[in-house]
Amino acid sequence: MVEDNEPTRMVRRPLEPPAYPVREPEVKGPEPKGRSKVYGKPRKGDSPVRMFDGGNEPRAEKGPRKPRRIGRNIAIGVAVFLSLVLIGVVAVFFSVQGKMNNVDAFTEYDGRPAETPGQDWLLVGSDSRAGLSAAEKKKLRTGSAVGRRTDTMMLLHIPDGDGRPTLVSLPRDSYVPIPGNGNGKLNAAYAFGGPKLLTQTVEQVTGIRIDHYMEIGFGGFVGIVDAVGGVEICPKQAIKDPKAALNIKKGCQVMDGGTALGYVRTRKTGAIPDFDRTQRQREFFSAVVKKAASPGTLINPFTAVPLANSAAESVAVDPNTGPFNLLSLGLAMKNNPVTTAVPIGSLPTIDGQSVVKWDTTRANQLFEALEADKPVPKSALEKG
Repeated sequence: MVEDNEPTRMVRRPLEPPAYPVREPEVKGPEPKGRSKVYGKPRKGDSPVRMFDGGNEPRAEKGPRKPRRIGRNIAIGVAVFLSLVLIGVVAVFFSVQGKMNNVDAFTEYDGRPAETPGQDWLLVGSDSRAGLSAAEKKKLRTGSAVGRRTDTMMLLHIPDGDGRPTLVSLPRDSYVPIPGNGNGKLNAAYAFGGPKLLTQTVEQVTGIRIDHYMEIGFGGFVGIVDAVGGVEICPKQAIKDPKAALNIKKGCQVMDGGTALGYVRTRKTGAIPDFDRTQRQREFFSAVVKKAASPGTLINPFTAVPLANSAAESVAVDPNTGPFNLLSLGLAMKNNPVTTAVPIGSLPTIDGQSVVKWDTTRANQLFEALEADKPVPKSALEKG
């Protein structure tokens, strides 16, 4: 029997991978800049940690306000502003509506023209001194005549759509048939029968039905010009006329109400003074209405309210014309209106008076175009 004195050898088997995953030890890199731990846990955010406050857990400082909140505040501010503007407009509307002066300007009669497209206004400037004190009459050189006579007459056609309005001067010395009074000067119709007879005369001689009537006297003219802060006009020559309290230089200048009144009344210019007057009247009317309807005037309560009150107290309109009609007139005049006068044929003297006779052919072309709401042909436009 052989003794086995050699030690037993252990055969090491290769280790089998464990049946469960072994988690590798986490290798920590450098701490991200701006990061720190709060009570052993990573803190979110990059802002520095605030000091303890009343034993509460420290909080990160607040960042800048979110743009969304700023935009919301702006929207709220705009809404409040627009609401205040709307309230102001409504208040001014009712205030103006209550102060407006109405005048009967229309009458129904056989043969009255039918309604036509667009809007047609008869704009009348009278020499009424109503509202002027004795000192103002002296300063403005208006005289002290009693009653009212028409000093300016214009026909304004506002087309449907976005076409250009047409502003036509009707010379006051125009020799026309006056219903019930034979033939005479156009301004005599007002003297015979007031606004109603004047409107009827204009309708019959032009063939155009008038939709709105507006009349303003000397005092109202001055008040409205001053309410809009004056109007810039560019005279082509220096004018000095003591009878109109006028002394102006050539070139562009801002005129106040008194200067403006003298500028449209003076007869010290041109070979045919009344023709120059009608041109200046159209020029100034366009400038005043454009400025009155400008956003800078309407949005500013310091100009809009005085203007609205001045217009309401100084302008006389037919009962169907309200503040919104006046506003639409102003907005239409901003659309670069065509300005002209009735074409003139001759300047005869009849019964000892100098009168104006129209060029019948061209005048008919002018009025037929307006009646049909079409642009006036160039051949019918009076130059100047």
